[in-house]
Amino acid sequence: MRMHADRRALRRAALRRALRGALAGVLPLALAVMVTSRSLGAQGRSAPATRPWLDARRPVRERARLLLARMTPEEKFWQLFMSPGDPVRDSAAFVHGAYGVQLLDLREPSAGGTAAAAARADSVQRFFVERTRLGIPAILFEEGVHGLMQAGATVFPQAIALAATWDTALVGGVAREIARQARDRGIRQLLAPVVNLARDPRWGRVEETYGEDSWLSAAMGAAYVRGLEGNGVVATPKHFVANHGDGGRDSYPVSADDATLEDLHLPPFRAAIVGAGARAVMASYNSVNGVPASASRRLLTEVLRRQWNFTGVVISDAGGVGGANVLHHTSADYAESTARALRAGLDVIFQGSVESAPLFRAAITRGLVPAATLDRAVLRVLRLKFALGLFEHPFARPGRSGSLMREMDVAVASLVLLRNERRTLPLSPLTRRIALIGEDAVAMRTGGYSVRPVVEKSLAAALRARLRDSAAVRTASGPGLGRAPWVLVPPEALTHDSAGRARPGLSAEYFANAALTAPASSTRIDPGVDASYSFLPPAPGLSTDWFSVRWTGEVRVPADAPVRVAVEGDDGYRLWLDDTLVVDGEPKVSFGTRSTRTTVRPGVHRLRLEYRQTTGTGRVRLLWDAGVHDDAEARIIEAVDATRGADVAIVTVRVDEGEFRDRSTLRLPGRQEALIARLADTGVPLVVLIVAGGAVNAAPWLERAEAVMQAMYPGDSAAEAITQVLFGDVAPGGRLPFTVPRSDGQLPLVYDHLPTGRGDDYVDLTGQPLFPFGYGLTYVPFDYSGLEITGRARSMRDTVHVTAWVRNMERTPGRIAGDEVVQLYVRHMTAPTAQPVLSLRGFARVSLSPGEGRRVQFDVPAAALFVRDERGARVPPTGPIEFFVGASSRDIRLRGVLTTAGGRP
Repeated sequence: MRMHADRRALRRAALRRALRGALAGVLPLALAVMVTSRSLGAQGRSAPATRPWLDARRPVRERARLLLARMTPEEKFWQLFMSPGDPVRDSAAFVHGAYGVQLLDLREPSAGGTAAAAARADSVQRFFVERTRLGIPAILFEEGVHGLMQAGATVFPQAIALAATWDTALVGGVAREIARQARDRGIRQLLAPVVNLARDPRWGRVEETYGEDSWLSAAMGAAYVRGLEGNGVVATPKHFVANHGDGGRDSYPVSADDATLEDLHLPPFRAAIVGAGARAVMASYNSVNGVPASASRRLLTEVLRRQWNFTGVVISDAGGVGGANVLHHTSADYAESTARALRAGLDVIFQGSVESAPLFRAAITRGLVPAATLDRAVLRVLRLKFALGLFEHPFARPGRSGSLMREMDVAVASLVLLRNERRTLPLSPLTRRIALIGEDAVAMRTGGYSVRPVVEKSLAAALRARLRDSAAVRTASGPGLGRAPWVLVPPEALTHDSAGRARPGLSAEYFANAALTAPASSTRIDPGVDASYSFLPPAPGLSTDWFSVRWTGEVRVPADAPVRVAVEGDDGYRLWLDDTLVVDGEPKVSFGTRSTRTTVRPGVHRLRLEYRQTTGTGRVRLLWDAGVHDDAEARIIEAVDATRGADVAIVTVRVDEGEFRDRSTLRLPGRQEALIARLADTGVPLVVLIVAGGAVNAAPWLERAEAVMQAMYPGDSAAEAITQVLFGDVAPGGRLPFTVPRSDGQLPLVYDHLPTGRGDDYVDLTGQPLFPFGYGLTYVPFDYSGLEITGRARSMRDTVHVTAWVRNMERTPGRIAGDEVVQLYVRHMTAPTAQPVLSLRGFARVSLSPGEGRRVQFDVPAAALFVRDERGARVPPTGPIEFFVGASSRDIRLRGVLTTAGGRP
């Protein structure tokens, strides 16, 4: 027995030695796997003892508090900072983390497809998870007004085109698809939608909005937000609030009483945030009642946090916090403007580059931000990141390939037919020869915040494919927007003397006074003269006004021809060539361009330009007309020649618009109006296609065109969509989400204005628009009947139900279906205070086959019918309410009245 026991002991000892040897190789591998998994964020419960916030079983608020307790002030600041950047390349700049990062390189055509973008995003996220002290993931963000702004992503119709569909289901589907494409690439926040109201069509950013009406914008914005948030992407409605002011100028100051803000500008944001669940919102650049929006306690704390119970994050627009110092002059420096913004309720500072972070971090290091205020903002950020699941799943999760919805359907639905005399459209099947004129004939633009489509689809190619004849469509570019009379003098034409040798650039002396009084505060070499002093001073130690500059050197005029030289700027400038004063911009009066009276011969000439700025923002540029040739007339002649003999002429016209590109007039720029007139003179039926995101004043040429259609940047499928509508494969059904005036002098002009105290008209013009809000034609007739109004509006809980029948009256067998946008408007017959002459309170887009009818019902919350009394309080309606159902704000088909008691009179 003893011998057997010794053998068993020996076997156990041998087994222990074997196990130790095996574990010696296995344990390091197992530990390595565990550590790697933890560093990637894939095993959130792997080390709850050392990093308890990684325990996904804990509530989000608890996890955020646990993580906050481990953070340094530096790390806290960086969770409140977002910018474009490359953390992999610039690791030192992001070593403490970041709220989020924007990968601008993924917008380039060379960026590749979804897989490449996902890999690029993962490399950035891996940096934050593995190489920062606490491993806090970043939120990768991008623009997404009408598509993810990355190469290879779908470019859907621009936002104003989505509004023109008057179809919230369609818009929601677009947003869901954009969210899917964003998630596939690792993007978890989009800076969209824009729910500002386009109350002045001169504003360059009308194209990014859902139009002029609060009800329509609220419905469209909420649909878009639900599509993003319901698919794991943070929506960021912007810009909070009222992002343009007098003259339609972007970010201009806004003065509005509480009632105007609450009844007009805030409802779209409330719908997006309270109704649809947006978890972020972006503050606007402008001041509201004298306070920068990014530092407005009234807006960011009273309205958002206390009235609406918003628990998400508030971010500034890019550079918006610094604007409080530079432009609004409400803070002494960047640190103070940062502190004011954070104390007011802002959470995240958005800047154009990571290099600017120290300007804002100073607010923390100098103790200008109370600890409780800082922690409150950081907690909101951390809660968002935990709620997104970034700590468990920080990386991209590419899913299926390809789009689930046809952008073609959206593009078709967005086209608005404005005129169709003698049934010019749809084009006859016998059409054989088309003259296609305009720059959008061969390269259709997709609007602001777009990337180049993967496949360029031209309208010319689509029409040729339709006619099955490459020679059937003759094209000519037309005059376009025209050629600028001046161009910037290029750096290669400018030199200065350095130790007897000509070196590139001009010698520049900057003076801390407006009289060029020596000594200069700083000197340097400038490559040319193209300066704007709105945001930054001209040199260190100077302000954005009360300074002067002297540039000296030589300019080489090309040998091929003499030129004229000009200076453009906020006058107070003088230009000498060869010691002769040739341009005199004194005294200071206003902005303008002045040129030499005679041409300057080829060769090298001594140059001296002096500029002084006394007050306000300044701008100065050195220009000439070298290489500038006005070929507009030749281009018009070419277009006319291409039109002769055609069955129909289609001319595309455009405007210059976009962010910070506000228009002073709604007329077509350049010689496009002359082009339309000359084409009409040929006698060929003329179809004008307006490719623009805002209103265009067509009054000067409208009667010369048989048909006019507005295409508000229909996206990737624009060419095919337009071709289908032109030939009648589908009927147009889009409606205007804004009012089109007859003259710039009518502006501002909106359909829902308050009643006049006397008259609407001018001595030389009607007060009515050229095309009203909600307007749009189609190819088939519709009949309205059977209006019924039930319900009451005594309390906020009540609902009024409005129903009507709509029928497609087309009787011809085989005809296509048609879309009608049924619109419900209300007007208070009497009220304690003046109410709008009309207010949209419902809409429905219905598609009906020939002869088909449908009952349309609108359920109007009584709260939408309440009015304000003389003290500004919202009260139930005190008089009868008219309900109008029709095809536009001017084309009313049915009318009924609801008494305040809820019955019908």
